[in-house]
Amino acid sequence: MIKYPTLLFILGICIAPGLTYALADRPSQPNIILILTDDLGWQDVKCYDIDTPSPMETPNLDRLATRGVQFWQAYSPAPTCAPSRAAILSGHHPARAQMTHVSGGRPPHPHHPTAWTMMSPWYSARMPSSTVTLPEVLKERGYATGHSGKWHIAKNHHGFPQPGDQGFDFTRHSRGVQVTMKPDRLSDFATDSPSDPFRLDANGFPFDQTHHDAMTFVKDNRDKPFFLYYATWLVHTPIVMRSESLLRKYEKKLGIQITDKHRQGWQTKGQTNPFYCAMVEQLDYNIGQLITYLEATEDPRWAGHPLIENTYIIFTSDNGGMEGSRNEIITDNAPLDKGKISLMEGGTRVPLLISGPNIPTGIESDVMVNGLDFYPTILTLANATPPRGKQLDGLDLVPLLTTNPQDPTVVKLKDGSVRNSMIWHFPHSAAQESSIRIGDFKLVRNYMHQPALELYRLYDSRSSKTTRSDIEEKKNLVSSMPDKAVRMNARLTQILTEMNASYPYYNPLCPRLPKRKMTATVLSHSQREVAQQGNADQTISVEFKFQENGAKVIQANLMYTPNGGDRFEEWFRLPAILGPNSTAVAKLPKGTTHFLINLIDENRFLISYPEIDALKIKKLKIPYSKLAIPTRGFSLVPSRKSPGQSKD
Repeated sequence: MIKYPTLLFILGICIAPGLTYALADRPSQPNIILILTDDLGWQDVKCYDIDTPSPMETPNLDRLATRGVQFWQAYSPAPTCAPSRAAILSGHHPARAQMTHVSGGRPPHPHHPTAWTMMSPWYSARMPSSTVTLPEVLKERGYATGHSGKWHIAKNHHGFPQPGDQGFDFTRHSRGVQVTMKPDRLSDFATDSPSDPFRLDANGFPFDQTHHDAMTFVKDNRDKPFFLYYATWLVHTPIVMRSESLLRKYEKKLGIQITDKHRQGWQTKGQTNPFYCAMVEQLDYNIGQLITYLEATEDPRWAGHPLIENTYIIFTSDNGGMEGSRNEIITDNAPLDKGKISLMEGGTRVPLLISGPNIPTGIESDVMVNGLDFYPTILTLANATPPRGKQLDGLDLVPLLTTNPQDPTVVKLKDGSVRNSMIWHFPHSAAQESSIRIGDFKLVRNYMHQPALELYRLYDSRSSKTTRSDIEEKKNLVSSMPDKAVRMNARLTQILTEMNASYPYYNPLCPRLPKRKMTATVLSHSQREVAQQGNADQTISVEFKFQENGAKVIQANLMYTPNGGDRFEEWFRLPAILGPNSTAVAKLPKGTTHFLINLIDENRFLISYPEIDALKIKKLKIPYSKLAIPTRGFSLVPSRKSPGQSKD
């Protein structure tokens, strides 16, 4: 959706110098609120309507869009929750951080022993506690730092590290209204009873603990500079609405009838799910309550001015909309293709609204931006600098926001060149793909599916007027533009290589792959205690002997867990040394309870010893450690921190 400068923006540029003078007494450290919604689609917010109008009503978000800049080409760092959240708070690209999907920390294995040709690589379950996070830097600058809602940057929602371990003074974790309704979603609606945990307010909206906690932090810290990370559980599953009147409103608006069959699911295509539509309006209502408070409350640090005048608000989503599951059609990201868990546009393009001091109002921008940009941008807004040596994969958007939000040439790399590209890496699930966007074009690389490459022209900027071309990603141009596809694919490889990204592997058990019979065979393994140099402690060295059967083994990885058998058993990866006589040797980190070896050959087949059978694990309901090798004489002491991590 291409927009052009408005009169309001032009006037804003003209009066900016006088405005700056008038606000000279404004506190130098502004408040910053980052609202990260869960699974909210690009087309679920009314002000983003293009083509078929969305039925959701979002008046408060629409109003927020007029207070600042609305980005039409904003992207999440990843198509799923955990990697996007970690990337935003750490500033590290998911591929660089080795955290590219949710619920990681498992040994590599195919989803089905023989049916899947590829298997996902290992990826971390958590953001290392050693990571210098955005709230840690802001805290050092005197900010009160608060988190409310979802975390999910660890093996489980309550696993280490938690927000309090990574820079937040205040943290409250609650699903709020996003808990399953029992016995189903047409029962147990909220009432106005004071004893009802989801009691309806005067406007008929259910009480949401997550929103209440966010408001509590703002109210308690309004007399100091604050940073709020408001991570809503809305609009993630379960798809429920506790306000019956709001649900019935959308039943009527959509012209449908809710029946008993809808207690457990919804199967009508499009944006027709009244439960979800009501959830989006509940989200909008909560955000409206926050904005209203900021508008109506005087800033204790700036007499005579409301808090909103010295508060930056960033509103976005962690990934594209979740279009549905087996039993539930949730929403539709059309005209974008697909949704969450995919690198097509519907999986990564997200709504993004940014407002605050010195940001012009009523502007719609087609500049390409990313959630990775929040870390450096927020630091600049807070008059803070990144830690020395800190790797940041995003760029500072302040020059763009405060000069001309419609000028892409303002967003520059360290060398002074204009940023015109972004990459995504998602070698997981049924997608197994990487992608790169350069200017108007986007290339998708498929690891498990055909075609191997897809090339789309999303926009056409060859003339002075940029126009929408194929944001639907329906016209694959690889055959008509083979040279461009090759160049973009090479650039994608170059960037992923620099980030040391992990790629998927071929499955040696899949009968459809001819080179599987050339994979190596592990013959034996042994453990022995060895003294560590300069240390009286003993460690265990493990050696695996293998036989090559036609394909050369080029890499070996030790997979190990320090908490085998634990409910949240977590696995880590270390390189093993390939030695003479077809051996792979590694030292077990202290505290290891179980381990196995991965051998990767020249054809990118991965051999696991012992073999990890996903079907067996699921059928017997056993942890991976039951199929792995136990460390001799180990004691089960779960490890809180991931080993081998250094401060960034």
